[in-house]
Amino acid sequence: MQAPPEKYAFVAALNPPGSKLNDALLVVDVDPESATYAQRVGEVKMPEFGDELHHFGWNACSSALCPYAPHPHVERRYLVVPGIRSSRIHVIDTKPDPRKPQIVKVIEPEEVFARTNYSRPHTIHCGPEAIYVSALGDPKGEGPGGIFMLDCETFDVLGQWEVERGDQFLHYDFWWHLGFDTLMSSEWGTPNMIENGVQPDLLLGGKYGHQMHVWDLRRRRHLQTLDLGNEQQMVLEMRPAHDPRKAYGFVGVVVSLKDLSASVWLWHRDNGEWDVKKVIEIPAEPAEPEKLPEMLKDFKAVPPLVTDINLSLDDKFLYVSCFGTGEFLQYDVSDPFKPKKTGSVRIGGITNRAAHPKKPDQPLAGGPQMVEVSRDGKRIYFTNSLYAAWDEQFYPDGVGSWMVKLDAAPNGGITLDENFFLESNDYRVHQVRLEGGDSSSDSFCFP
Repeated sequence: MQAPPEKYAFVAALNPPGSKLNDALLVVDVDPESATYAQRVGEVKMPEFGDELHHFGWNACSSALCPYAPHPHVERRYLVVPGIRSSRIHVIDTKPDPRKPQIVKVIEPEEVFARTNYSRPHTIHCGPEAIYVSALGDPKGEGPGGIFMLDCETFDVLGQWEVERGDQFLHYDFWWHLGFDTLMSSEWGTPNMIENGVQPDLLLGGKYGHQMHVWDLRRRRHLQTLDLGNEQQMVLEMRPAHDPRKAYGFVGVVVSLKDLSASVWLWHRDNGEWDVKKVIEIPAEPAEPEKLPEMLKDFKAVPPLVTDINLSLDDKFLYVSCFGTGEFLQYDVSDPFKPKKTGSVRIGGITNRAAHPKKPDQPLAGGPQMVEVSRDGKRIYFTNSLYAAWDEQFYPDGVGSWMVKLDAAPNGGITLDENFFLESNDYRVHQVRLEGGDSSSDSFCFP
């Protein structure tokens, strides 16, 4: 948290449906003292068409210092950038000049398929002994999804992580508690369930993910299934406490079939057993049917659609993106069992179309989506695109493309930076990573 403020953000950029562009990793100037503040100042284009860049991560983090698998010589320098649609993985060097990142290795999908029997790589986390990669399914687009590993120095594909997967089948995100030798995972759907958009029959039938899974991290064995209930559909982003002495974390649920609400759940350890509890519920908002996309007209309401969350490095503030309503929320989670709402801004939204203060007369489509928090907790960045096929369903008149920044007060409260509003005509922007690391990059071994 005492590190120098970031000067650059790296942003995954995908070509919208119908575009002929190759995807790119964009470099954005986030230094307020710079003449090019809030502007694109660099990019690296992917070598092949149709990757759909989504989530990506650093090659190394603080867990490289763990005493049982130390790699003190590795440097946080490379970004591991998968294409969720192509299953191709790009390794990008951000040095010596972060404005001119370069691709230094490409792992072709055939190698991923052959060595792991997984496809659609999704989330990257650097671990003590390797780089962990989540994958949504098998090469045919079915399940099970799971985790595979890359060598942290050569980036070679090592193989599938699970030794005994138990009843785990659907997969999405994963994180761990290194001090408790425990990995947790969440559920979305197989590639065939998600790649062409939300399938209403599967959703209303409760067929998307509604569970979390507890694993023995070192032995790579499934220990326990935590079911949130069939009505809780799409258990997605996970954010564990950063303090390695704390055995809890937060997970977001996109939608409840009961009332279209969204929620955040706390997983925690009680007398050696893991359990989950709903700690935040965000209700749907009534809306006129004519303002709603086809799939929501009969409900006469806008679901919040919590699609990302993030936790500040001191474990004090939780940030929640509501892609549907356009609300972005801040909660004080000093007591994780009793979150207190401390801030809210609105931008975009299915019916609200709230503008940014820099262009107050311009209605915005899309809503708060991928969120990243600076290491010192003072700055929050987020973008507005969810996933290409899903963007079209919820914003059929066009989702646009924008990235914004918020300033966070030390004791709570968030405000939009009026000078930071980055729009893009060629790409849609998704995940953000910050120079030198950010609040969701690191896991820690030492209190």
